[in-house]
Order: sequence, then structure tokens, then C-alpha cells
Amino acid sequence: MERKVAIIGCGNLGIAILEGLLDVGYTSPENITATRRNVETLSTFKDRGVNVTSDNSKAIKNANLVLVALKPHNILSILEEVRDAFNPEKHILVSLATGITIDQLGIATSRELAIFRAMPNTAAFVSESLTCICGNTADEKTNETVRLMFEGIGSIQFIEEELMEAATVLGACGVAYVLRFMRAMVQGGIQIGFSSKVASFIVNQTVNGASKLLIENDTHPEQEIDKVTTPKGCTIEGLNEMEHHGFSSALIKGIVTSYEKIEK
Repeated sequence: MERKVAIIGCGNLGIAILEGLLDVGYTSPENITATRRNVETLSTFKDRGVNVTSDNSKAIKNANLVLVALKPHNILSILEEVRDAFNPEKHILVSLATGITIDQLGIATSRELAIFRAMPNTAAFVSESLTCICGNTADEKTNETVRLMFEGIGSIQFIEEELMEAATVLGACGVAYVLRFMRAMVQGGIQIGFSSKVASFIVNQTVNGASKLLIENDTHPEQEIDKVTTPKGCTIEGLNEMEHHGFSSALIKGIVTSYEKIEK
């Protein structure tokens, strides 16, 4: 089946996914329709052959895979408005909205659709997102269609729906946690003598390398830490000082607090 995609509410995250689809050749540009109230903001994609419109129903009818990148507060009402455009024998619905369940999406569309929830993160803009996905179907072909779409913007992980809010905290909010840690490293680097530009370069590459060590070696962080903490060395001295001030416990508490906020 020819892949025809509609991205409903093509804001910043929708644009990142659209770029990923185009970059990997998921389907041809003329098979993609992007919607937004202000279509002028999508003019560059129109020039590249993507269909651009403010008509959500029309976009859905012309697609078989519908990615809904709307905010949680209005996604259900908008889906209710366009429910007649969905065909359960044709459409796959993918929602990016935090906290909106598959059951809620099914009720809003009043159709027995194949429905997925996906949680990318902002690294999608550089095709390095981690996208957690869950769905209501075990059909391998349908799951593969969704998997290939999100592989265009990074890596994917299928999980149970009950873990989607946890995935939001660890994978999406987690970007901010890592960046705050990196900011502190840069500030420390400036204090010990580097310019902001040089400190940022060193920190960015150090974090990038540390991440690749874990991914490519498939190791636990503590294993890699052990390799650089020599007896009576400066690394263990610094790590212990951070732990004395609650570094790990503060991070864990922050993650749990973010999760509790979503659960409320």
C-alpha cells in the first residue's frame, strides 16, 4: 500500500517529523499533507511538494496514516469534529498528546481504528529523538508502518501504554534534565578558566561521547565510571563531593516529581 500521511496540527514537533519523513524518503512529498491554521508557516514545505491545508477533514480523507500533533487540551474536541473523515478499514491514527489514552482517542473518533500513542522528544529536530510508542493492535504490518515513520527522526521503543507517562518524563522531560546538567558543567568550566564557547564545546562533545560509550558498548553507566575513577584521583574526589550535596537523589526526586505532576 502506498504510504499517504496526514500531519494534523503541524507545529514545531510536527515539522520535525515532517522533515524526518522527507529526509529518509518514507514516502514522496505529494503523499504527505500537513495542516495548520496559519498555512503560510508551512510555505517552504509546499515548495518542496508537500500538500498544505487548513482543512483537517480533507487531509485525513487523503491519507491512510494520520499523525495528530495537537495539544492535549484540544485534541479530543478536534478529533470529534472530524470523526466522520476516519475509515477503520483505511486509517491508522497516531497521537502525540501527553496524557490522552487510546480509549479516549477511540471514543472521540467513534471508530474501531488502529490507534497508537507516540512520545518523541525535541532531539527529533536533529533526527536523534527517542520515541516511545504503544498501540492497540498486534498486527505486524501496521506496527511496522508506524515504526518506520518514527525511525526517520531517531530511535524507537515500543512499550506498554501504562508506561507512556513515565516515558514522557524520562525521554521528553529528560532532555531538559540533561541540558540543565550540561549548563552546570559549562558554568564550572568557566570558573576553572575556559571561555564560555570553549567550555560549551568540551561539554557538548564529552556528553556526546559518554552517550555513545553506553550505546555502542551496551554497558551500565557505573561500568564506564569505574574506568575513569582511579584510586585517590580527581574524578572520584569530584563525584563524591557531588553526591555529598545530593546530586543523584535530587535528579531522582525531580524525575519522580515530574511523573507525579502528570499523574495528577
